[in-house]
Amino acid sequence: MKAMVLERVVSLDKEEQPLVLLDLPDPKPSYGEVLIKVLACGVCHTELDEIEGRTPPPVFPMVLGHQIVGEVIELGEGVKKFKIGDIVGIGWIYSSCGKCEFCKKGLENLCPDFKATGRDAFGGYAEYFVVKEEYAFKIPESYLPEEAAPLLCAGAIGYRSLVLSRCVDGNSLGLTGFGGSGHLVLKMVKHKYPNTKVYVFARDPKQREFAISLGAEWAGDIGENPPELLDSIIDTTPVWRPVVESLKVLKPGGRLVINAIRKEDSDKDYLLNLDYAEHIWMEKEIKSVANVTKKDIEEFLELAGKIPIKPEVQLFSLEEANKALIELRRGKIKGSKVLKIC
Repeated sequence: MKAMVLERVVSLDKEEQPLVLLDLPDPKPSYGEVLIKVLACGVCHTELDEIEGRTPPPVFPMVLGHQIVGEVIELGEGVKKFKIGDIVGIGWIYSSCGKCEFCKKGLENLCPDFKATGRDAFGGYAEYFVVKEEYAFKIPESYLPEEAAPLLCAGAIGYRSLVLSRCVDGNSLGLTGFGGSGHLVLKMVKHKYPNTKVYVFARDPKQREFAISLGAEWAGDIGENPPELLDSIIDTTPVWRPVVESLKVLKPGGRLVINAIRKEDSDKDYLLNLDYAEHIWMEKEIKSVANVTKKDIEEFLELAGKIPIKPEVQLFSLEEANKALIELRRGKIKGSKVLKIC
């Protein structure tokens, strides 16, 4: 099979072709696994972190990609959940132990043996992909593969973030950063909580315009004050400044949800500006988001199909994966970037 492969950690400031196109052996499904012909795979900021070594794969070479939509073309022995021809999706969660205290509570995202698609196991920047059936999910029939791909990460992790924000109808919600996940959260909120006002913080004027076009009440730069203090804020940026700025505009008892796999050290000194009275006092909370569970993906796909949520997408071929990654690295974002593979 053809695959775009990461062979080593590189700096994207110096290297614009981090992935190489290789021919790899076609995978075969084992017991309880399904073989999928990949139709589309979303491109995520997490891939940038893998490439540059902030969350590197444990082994090389590695096939990246964890927003996978494809057709089931072969069943391993014992598979009961799917049949040949089903269109399924796979997200960041590739597997978990199923036995620890967290897995037993449905919190596979906290499992010490959590395995990530496209980091701990080959992902979807390829023509074929194999996964255990319990970590694949039926895609609603109303979606094209390229429309469904961003739902598997940006959508599912956005859904988990929204749940953790404790948003209820009529509350005020802030979204800091407005890329693939932020615009899907806004669409969820407009459907699920029609009386909730959404305030968007983004550096790029085009992202702010995009947010207003999707129904945001207000959009401003990071550090600007919204028209009111907010009940909760979801931060999807990779830097520290928005954490401090968000705490400043939370209501007493408000909650900041940080939806990021890591924070860069480039502006870590900004935390020195953290003032207890201004930013923390009055029972303000900070909640991090770690990975996703199977339930998150199942519930979000069901919700997305009902609304329906149709992501804004930019399409690239498999061979154009490097181009998509570099554009993402440079902040050229409107909606979600997706590789259309077959």
